[in-house]
Amino acid sequence: MGEKAIIEQLAQFACQESFKTIPDETLASSHSRVLDILGICIAATELDTSKAVIRYSVGQGGAEQAHAVLTSQALPAPLAALVNGTLAHSLDYDDTHLPSVLHPSATIIPACLAAGEMVKASGKEVISAIATGLEVCVRLGMAGYDKKARNSIYFDRGQHATSICGAIAAAGSAAKLMGLDAAGVGNAMSIACSMASGIIESNRTGGTIKRLHCGWAAHSAVSAASLAQLGFTGAPSALEGRFGLFRALLGGKFDKEALLEGLGTIWSVPSIYFKPYPANHFTHAGIDAAMALRARGVRPEQVEALRLGVAGPVIHTVGEPIEAKRNPKTGYQAQFSGPYTVVAGLLGGHGLGVGLDDFTDELAVDPWRRELMSRVQVVEDPQCTLAFPDSFGAVLTAKLTDGTEITERVQESRGGPNRPLSEEEIAVKFYDNASRVLAAQSAAALEATIWSLGDLEDISPCLAPRATPKGLKS
Repeated sequence: MGEKAIIEQLAQFACQESFKTIPDETLASSHSRVLDILGICIAATELDTSKAVIRYSVGQGGAEQAHAVLTSQALPAPLAALVNGTLAHSLDYDDTHLPSVLHPSATIIPACLAAGEMVKASGKEVISAIATGLEVCVRLGMAGYDKKARNSIYFDRGQHATSICGAIAAAGSAAKLMGLDAAGVGNAMSIACSMASGIIESNRTGGTIKRLHCGWAAHSAVSAASLAQLGFTGAPSALEGRFGLFRALLGGKFDKEALLEGLGTIWSVPSIYFKPYPANHFTHAGIDAAMALRARGVRPEQVEALRLGVAGPVIHTVGEPIEAKRNPKTGYQAQFSGPYTVVAGLLGGHGLGVGLDDFTDELAVDPWRRELMSRVQVVEDPQCTLAFPDSFGAVLTAKLTDGTEITERVQESRGGPNRPLSEEEIAVKFYDNASRVLAAQSAAALEATIWSLGDLEDISPCLAPRATPKGLKS
């Protein structure tokens, strides 16, 4: 017999791994990401798009199987996954893998929580399914990464790798939680190949649809697993086949070694970057550098000019057109502005240094911030370009009014394997997010519940359907 199809190998991996076999570091990382994602989801409930997807999902009716965050009425599991996945990706605060630039947790965790609650899986089973789903998602992303071009083929062709890879990987994890064997898990992943989608034109020209991508991927994942459980089957060669996903989306060019080498022995999950700041990841090293200048005593009123050096490809996102980046009209636009984020870091803010409260519409047009932004240049730094996209570095030089220059170089932003966030810092981020919506006592109680996920036989309390919003008695 020849080599098994790729999906068959991925399915076998997902089924053979458990809480007892997955490395402790990977389990701990996966567990921390549940806290991170649920905090983001809670904070995102205030967005108009979040309210819309909640209204849509509640309005569909159906079996009460799983909860969306802060929603007392249980929903069909695919719709709970839709809501939580949408919220998880709506604030540009969810984790990132480099160099694939995937945001894996925003799909994997909502899908696993929904499927896990539906089948009454234990916390340990859910964490294990999340770990394998994250690993498969990252590897699917790296399969579409062109090492020579140092670019994702998915993105180069206008596709959102996060939602595409996330749907397939999460389908396998959801099917595993539903008790399917390796063949059933493989069918779920193969079915999801026909559901995996997402185009990123909105990144270029606007629109809020990108927020929905991870939600729809999580919805597709739980739906695919449920259909596989009911007897639907998919092609084992749905990835690499003549008419498979890799040919359809990547022109047939994919890195099989990156996808399968070391599967089960080498884990990528701990290397996924947590986001300490709610902004485009390309801005993070600049924020770090600005905060370092502030720690050295540089005050905004001393600054005559700021020169932000970044990797060449990054400039298109955070520095062009420069006048627009110096004059963001909304807090959302500010999240993608090199000048704004540098100023925010220099001024100091909330959370882990810069938080959601530093990206309001009011602050985006604040005259003092705009005055400081007018002094910021965004230029290419050769060293940052050489390291990109394995790391997103920045070098920030402040020219002061007395003529002196002070420079801070950041080779790698916070949150990655070389500069990890501690459990305490992840908890600070969670509380900063959750306490925007929940009363303090409820936010603290929910944090404690999520940290105890591995000991829970019923995971539904982690979705906080009974948590107390602000303004009510807690």
